[in-house]
Amino acid sequence: MTSTPQTRGTLAALSDDLASAVERAGRAVVAIYARPRIPASGVLWRPNVVVAADHTIRREEGITVALADGRRVAATLAGRDPGTDLAVLKLDDDAGAGTPAELGGDDTLKAGHIVLALGRPGTDVTASLGLVSVSSGEWRTWRGGKIDRFIRLDITVYDGFSGGPLIDTGGPIVGINSSGLARGQPVTIPNVTVRRVVEQLLTKGRVARGYVGLAMQPVRLPQELVSALGLPGRTGLMLLSVEANGPGAAAGVMLGDILVEFGGHAVQDPVDLLAALGPESIGHAVRARVVRAGAVRNLDITVRERGGR
Repeated sequence: MTSTPQTRGTLAALSDDLASAVERAGRAVVAIYARPRIPASGVLWRPNVVVAADHTIRREEGITVALADGRRVAATLAGRDPGTDLAVLKLDDDAGAGTPAELGGDDTLKAGHIVLALGRPGTDVTASLGLVSVSSGEWRTWRGGKIDRFIRLDITVYDGFSGGPLIDTGGPIVGINSSGLARGQPVTIPNVTVRRVVEQLLTKGRVARGYVGLAMQPVRLPQELVSALGLPGRTGLMLLSVEANGPGAAAGVMLGDILVEFGGHAVQDPVDLLAALGPESIGHAVRARVVRAGAVRNLDITVRERGGR
């Protein structure tokens, strides 16, 4: 197939536009030195505030950040949230440092859109071109974090790219990339989630989540038992361990109980329980239905904050 002058001109214009978008967004992309070997990437989210991928922050002291202009600035960890794989660093530079990110809307991303992942795993900004593979609704990570939109990428995320931005072809940043949330597959944490988590980390240093002190795994229930007890489904969560003095133990939960409902909702996977343990649940008694010795028991579990007392 022979390209025409018009086609070559169109491709050249697109190439120039993409290079300009990378240059524009790259001013806010930083290198973070908080682990061995190569640095990770981050985004100067606002003056003196850098957003990073939590799994790349391996130490909490002696952190430095390299800005786009080459300056190295000391940084302190303001807070981290493993549930969303986000961390916030504050730069120790009272005079202000770098060019903060230009943020775009993440609600326009659709499957098939051309996007660029940026990183700074060294001195220079690096780019990778690809597509949005999936753009759908809210989801929960395997560590219980709430992500407002599921954005999966068909793109190469190189070493050191986690914590760097996803940009559209115009240059605005639409989210933070991570390889630590979906078993190595690159996903993007949308701006709406990043904004919410950043505010909590700057204010409290953490994201509050509920805790009941139970370890469990899904089990299938006999249809006869489901029918006899009027259970909401054929799968429940068998309690494998109950933390001494934890909320579950205080409510009377016992090893071997099968949790079938929590807060009026069926639970068939540990993620279902994590979804019910948001900040609003902390300090409240939540009704749990368990199957014990062939009968249903109702227990009220007072949810505590994870890491609290």
